[in-house]
Amino acid sequence: MTNVIEVRGLVKRYKELTAVNNLDLDVKEGRILGLLGPNGSGKSTTINCILSLLSFNSGSVKILGEEMSPEKYHIKEKIGVVFQEVGVFEELSVYENIDYFCGLYIRDKNKRKELVQKAIDLVGLNEFKKFRPKQLSGGLLRRLNIACGIAHQPEIIFFDEPTVAVDPQSRNNILEGIQKLNDEGSTIIYTSHYMEEVEQIADDIVIIDKGQIIAQGSAESLKRMINLNEKVTFESYGLAQSILNQIQRMDHVLSVEYDEPVCHVLFEQGNGNLVDLINFLSENNIVYESLSSQKPTLNDVFLELTGKDLRD
Repeated sequence: MTNVIEVRGLVKRYKELTAVNNLDLDVKEGRILGLLGPNGSGKSTTINCILSLLSFNSGSVKILGEEMSPEKYHIKEKIGVVFQEVGVFEELSVYENIDYFCGLYIRDKNKRKELVQKAIDLVGLNEFKKFRPKQLSGGLLRRLNIACGIAHQPEIIFFDEPTVAVDPQSRNNILEGIQKLNDEGSTIIYTSHYMEEVEQIADDIVIIDKGQIIAQGSAESLKRMINLNEKVTFESYGLAQSILNQIQRMDHVLSVEYDEPVCHVLFEQGNGNLVDLINFLSENNIVYESLSSQKPTLNDVFLELTGKDLRD
C-alpha cells in the first residue's frame, strides 16, 4: 500500500524536554490509523509537527510524496483537520459556517454548494441548517465541527477526540460518518481516549509514549503482545483462602482477586484455561454462578504497555 504520510527521525524538543524522540511513522492510503497515547505522550505534538503547525528540531515529514512545510498550501488543501476544541463562528448559521470553511479551498460556488450539502447530510444536520451554534447541543456542535473540517473532501483527515462529551447517539453518528468518509476514499488519522472506539474503527493502531512508538499493529496483533489472555469472573460466597491459593497455583494463572462474592481470575496465554477452572470448581464442590469469560481488550493492552499511573 502507498504511504500518504511518512515521518522519519522526528525530534521535537522544548528546552530540556524531548516531546518527540526520533519517531518514525507510516500512514497507509485508504486506512484508518488509531493514534493512542497517555496525556503528555507526544501524540499531539507529533500531529502538529506533521501538519507544520509546529517546527521541529530534526527529521522529515512527507505528505502525499512531498516534503511538508508551512507554505505547502497545495498539500494543505488536501488535508482536513477536526480539532478537539470546537472552532466555529457564533455569528454564522450552521450552513454559513460550513460554506465558509469549504470556501477556503473550493472557489466554485456550485461545486461548494454541492459539497456543503453533502457534509450536512453526512453529519445529520439538515434540520439545523439555519441554527446558530449557540442554539445547538454539545453533540450537534461536534457534528458541525466535523462538517466544517471535511466539507472540501480532503484526501487525509485528522480527527482529534471528536466524540468527547457527547451522548451515545451523537457518538454513533460521528463514528458512522468517519467510516463512511473512509469508505469513500479518505485516509483517517484518529486520536481518542475511548479505546473501544479505536478498536471498532481502526485498521492500524499506533501507541506512543514518551515521544516514541512503543507498539503498532492491528488490534488483534497488539492483544497478542501482552501476557493477559483471558479474564474469568464468577460469583461464589464463602471462598476459603486455601481455595483461592489453589486457584492461584493453577497453570497460566496470573492473579486471583476476591471481593465476596465476585472472583476475578486472570490467565496468561494458554489453552483450556476456562475448562480447567470449571473442572477445579466442580471437583472441590464449589457452588458458583454468573461465570463469564472475557478476552483482553485494547484498554488492557494500553494499560499494560503504558502503565496505570495517573498522567498530568
